[in-house]
Amino acid sequence: MKRIIKKVAVIGSGIMGSGIACHFANIGVEVLLLDIVPKEPTEAEMKKGLTLESKIVRNRIVNEHLANALKSKPSPIYHQKFASRITTGNTTDDLAKIAEADWIIEVVVERLDIKKSVFEQIEKYRKPGTLITSNTSGIPIHFMNEGRSEDFQQHFCGTHFFNPARYLKLFEIIPGPKTSKEVLDFLNNYGEQFLGKTSVVAKDTPAFIGNRIGIFGIQSLFHLVKEMGLTVEEVDKLTGPVIGRPKSATFRTVDVVGLDTLVHVANGLYEGVPNDEAHDLFKLPDFISKMLENKWLGSKTGQGFYKKVDKDILSLDLNTLEYRPNKKASFATLELTKTIDIPIDRFKVLITGKDKAGEFYRKNFGAMFAYVSNRVPEITDDLYKIDDAMKAGFGWENGPFEIWDAIGVEKGIELLKAEGLSNAQWVNDMLASGNKTFYTVKEGASYYYDIQSKSQKKIPGQDAFIILENIRETKKVWGNSGAIIQDLGDGILNLEFRSKMNTIGGDVLTGINKAIDLAEKEYNGLVIGNQGANFSVGANIGMIFMMAVEQEYDELNMAIKLFQDTMMRVRYSSTPVVVAPHGMTLGGGCEMSLHADKIVAAAETYIGLVEFGVGVIPGGGGSKEMALRAADQFHKDDVELNVLQQYFLAIAMAKVSTSAYEAFDTGILQHGKDVIVVNKDRQIAEAKKHALLLAEAGYTQPIRRKDIKVLGKQALGMFYVGTDQMTAGHFISEHDKKIANKLAYVMAGGDLSESTLVSEQYLLDIEREAFLSLCTERRTLERIQFMLTKGKPLRN
Repeated sequence: MKRIIKKVAVIGSGIMGSGIACHFANIGVEVLLLDIVPKEPTEAEMKKGLTLESKIVRNRIVNEHLANALKSKPSPIYHQKFASRITTGNTTDDLAKIAEADWIIEVVVERLDIKKSVFEQIEKYRKPGTLITSNTSGIPIHFMNEGRSEDFQQHFCGTHFFNPARYLKLFEIIPGPKTSKEVLDFLNNYGEQFLGKTSVVAKDTPAFIGNRIGIFGIQSLFHLVKEMGLTVEEVDKLTGPVIGRPKSATFRTVDVVGLDTLVHVANGLYEGVPNDEAHDLFKLPDFISKMLENKWLGSKTGQGFYKKVDKDILSLDLNTLEYRPNKKASFATLELTKTIDIPIDRFKVLITGKDKAGEFYRKNFGAMFAYVSNRVPEITDDLYKIDDAMKAGFGWENGPFEIWDAIGVEKGIELLKAEGLSNAQWVNDMLASGNKTFYTVKEGASYYYDIQSKSQKKIPGQDAFIILENIRETKKVWGNSGAIIQDLGDGILNLEFRSKMNTIGGDVLTGINKAIDLAEKEYNGLVIGNQGANFSVGANIGMIFMMAVEQEYDELNMAIKLFQDTMMRVRYSSTPVVVAPHGMTLGGGCEMSLHADKIVAAAETYIGLVEFGVGVIPGGGGSKEMALRAADQFHKDDVELNVLQQYFLAIAMAKVSTSAYEAFDTGILQHGKDVIVVNKDRQIAEAKKHALLLAEAGYTQPIRRKDIKVLGKQALGMFYVGTDQMTAGHFISEHDKKIANKLAYVMAGGDLSESTLVSEQYLLDIEREAFLSLCTERRTLERIQFMLTKGKPLRN
């Protein structure tokens, strides 16, 4: 049977329920969001004459919860207008409406009796064959469907979204005793293809996969911290980006999530897994119990492991349980990894450290390796699912078995044995069978060690993906230190940035030109895409700063012209060029996207022209392109100045979209041309598909534009008056005004006496001139230097 999800009903509108509702709205699904009726009207409602019979009162809980979710940051929704896809109601008056739903998701409080009561009510109205799932984070699935009909049980399972539902990719699917294979296969595929998730089918064991391993990791750290006498700052330094984990590392993450939430799961595990060899680690250390008693739960209570007092961040001393000023953490071992850009390559070095950091890593990784090996096959039969869960649910760049491979399987066994621990027998059997690693790559596909067959087995579901890491060397056509060109097959090349933070400097520009040369001569098209954390944070401003400080203006002029000319090659090559932005796509990364034949953006793309923040205007064709796009929007009887002003403000306010969908509002993405994919893992494959479609449709090289209408002095006067008023009102500084006026000059086409048709090259030349003139300004150099040293913009 072909299933189509047109409407979803979400029962329970708390933080998790509203977040799930918003994410279904994100992907275009109609959502019915229900919650209970309040017991009585509020005082304010009674003053308005509202009674419990009033719909406003009866839907108050659900409406307040949804409104709070939509106001929260980061936002749970790609675009605020998508909220119109959500209809609210209450479980007393509106439960019958779930008969229209194709999928019903229960997200009520984590109590079995309440959940079973909700399921009893749901079964009265649910139509047979409808999916019914619970977003439980730990209640056994087999307890929930007791007493339900055969059809209910066949279509019932757990679907555990991680919070926040939009941003965390893990989607655990936990079958009940009678869940049909068709339902599991459907949910697995739907999670990947439509929700943009990493779907992981887990066994019905306490806390499933993600929280079982994640909570073990945190609890293990809690005990290790006390044993080794480490501070919270030291642990966060050791468990953050240096090992490919989020910046919030361990203790800041607990503060954000809430200590009570963590303790709830840890207590559940302590009770639920009495035979776990690490059972005692799930017992709370004394300092955690004291924090709970004091209600130091983290961000929600204003203090946890960290506390903000005025502008200062204080840290909790775990021995005295008093707050003290932050102490900067530093370790000699970490210094050894500064030249190693990729986290997976650091682990071999980290475990050799002679200081406290090296000892910490040996103990920490040893404990983790022992634990994850002993969870197979208890929580899953397939080791790769543990790695998938930790990467998608906890933001780890590499899963435990990938880290173990990087250190060496035999070396990992040494670490855990040194801590008096033992690994599962299957790891020894794996080595004995001649398999020396948990993972291998063959012909561009990833394989994992399968315990039952004692052989390497292909990880399923890869056919929809192109994993650049797997083909980086085998399909390499050309490369330098900043870029690699790979053959994606079917006559399509891919250019992957490999510079630090994917900045665009000389090597990357050389790579773009080389890729276009090759594609024009021997291939059908080109994709510019990568699978780093971010597509590109923009041009190499360090290089610009050095040239400007040394007053090498001729060299700087040539560098900017090379950037402009390369962007124009992206626009005017004789082969289709598709750009695939994701994550931060700023400045030059955005300019490159603007010049593509098509953008295939990940939904989580934060794109914008942010050059104002470093005291310049977009100089790689971005200012020109926004003037061109404004001109293309001019229609008869329009107030053309208003249209131009919108595009001007997108640059002048350094607007960055909070999703790819918002980029349509700023004119960076274009309706009818550019497309968005929700699952970033599918992005390169999707971009390749669109490059092929353009080629097969008979791609024709575009003709260079000479018909761009600019408004001259008419627009310039309007912009100058606006910047004068903003300066007089102290909304912008004198230097802001100077930058804005330079941008105005470019977008108006100069001080032409009347509206005129000009060429792109004309606009590029005045754009470059304006950019260079700003690079001679002391305040611009101060802004660039501040960004380079502090990582944030300076207002001067």
